[in-house]
Amino acid sequence: RSKHNKKTSAVAALFDQYESLYVGITPEGTRRLVKKWKRGFYYIAVEANVPIILGYMDYEKKEGGLGPVFYPTGDYEKDLKEIEKFYYNWRGRHPELFNLSLENREKVQQSDS
Repeated sequence: RSKHNKKTSAVAALFDQYESLYVGITPEGTRRLVKKWKRGFYYIAVEANVPIILGYMDYEKKEGGLGPVFYPTGDYEKDLKEIEKFYYNWRGRHPELFNLSLENREKVQQSDS
């Protein structure tokens, strides 16, 4: 666990070293359906006091881009719900592996209860 914290802090510290820095992080795995996103992207933003720019790739529509700028409040659970709302309607390359897809949203919610 401490190794992850050191990596998160090291990435957050990079924001102090550069005038302009963009870091791309995918918080969800691509090899299998995951129940929960990894939290590092969020804690990096909180520690570095920088916003999160929500990016997307929609394979069904063959488009991608940047969405809204999200400013984390420090309340991970509350903020993640807001971030997830943005991703509900996008279709990844493997929608069966995306826990927010229409196909999987109920499965994930049921397995959490």
